[in-house]
Amino acid sequence: MRSAMAEAEVGDAWYGDDPTVNRLQERGAELTGMEAALYVATGTMANQIGVRLQADGAGHLVAAEERSHVATVEMMTSAVLAGISYRTGTDSPKGYVTAELARRLLEADEAFDVEVVDLLAVENTVGGYGGTIYPVDELRKVRQIAVDAGVPVHLDGARIWNAAAAAGVPVTEWTSQVDTMMFCLSKGLGAPIGSLVCGPAELIREARRIWILYGGAWRQAGIMAAAGLIALDEGRARIVDDHARARRLAEAIAEILPGGVDLDMVETNMVFVDTEAMGLDALETIERLAALGVGAVPVTGAVRMVTHVDVDDGGIGYAIDAWRSVVAGAAEEP
Repeated sequence: MRSAMAEAEVGDAWYGDDPTVNRLQERGAELTGMEAALYVATGTMANQIGVRLQADGAGHLVAAEERSHVATVEMMTSAVLAGISYRTGTDSPKGYVTAELARRLLEADEAFDVEVVDLLAVENTVGGYGGTIYPVDELRKVRQIAVDAGVPVHLDGARIWNAAAAAGVPVTEWTSQVDTMMFCLSKGLGAPIGSLVCGPAELIREARRIWILYGGAWRQAGIMAAAGLIALDEGRARIVDDHARARRLAEAIAEILPGGVDLDMVETNMVFVDTEAMGLDALETIERLAALGVGAVPVTGAVRMVTHVDVDDGGIGYAIDAWRSVVAGAAEEP
């Protein structure tokens, strides 16, 4: 990737004449079965452009699962940039929007005629629940409910390539059921930076305008897009290695800390660990892991660990040893 970045043919992405960016956008659209794509800096920017495209703005709602990324981490961003709020709920233990939840979220406010839902946002994989996979059949049902309600669907597909690799299902099985979608090049695919917003050509034309208004336009972005092209063409095949390593890590921690990991929830490249059984909260556990050279982040009631291109088999062994040390140390404390 570094060699490709150094040798990239570049232009000015603002004006649409960076050839490497253009190739990346065309490749992303092709692989997702969409008409067009736009290369942007971050997943949050990609989602916020996708949401803004189809939600009318201040005083309007986007419907989503209550722990989805757009309705939690990005909630304040939507409020600041577009005046958009969220209507949320939950139904599935694995966090995806079910048909029943979609019906509830898209129900018209007939009593007061005040709450207007412009868009349904779904997520795959579901990050807030440990990288679980959205069943294609359920999304098809949800899509029909949204069509009947006259509401478009946006897919936060930050890790959709993980879902495809784990389920053995083409990405287009999901993307064919939504109006717009985004995915990250910098997560499972392994590029250093960037995400793509994909959808109909006319919507992506408007997405480009919003991207410029949000300060996202960049100049010789082909330097970074070159890495994205390699990620798209070579990164998809190696994602299964991340999943195997996550499973190994999860099974080891489950043995070291009984009850700490729900193995049924480890479907892709994330492992959530409940540390209550050893008497430590998530933040204290993360600090102890960090002192041993292992990085992790907190999520609601748990420690989150994610495998990716930079974590090899030796890294997994190192992390397992660190967990063994932390659990043993907690057991020795009064």
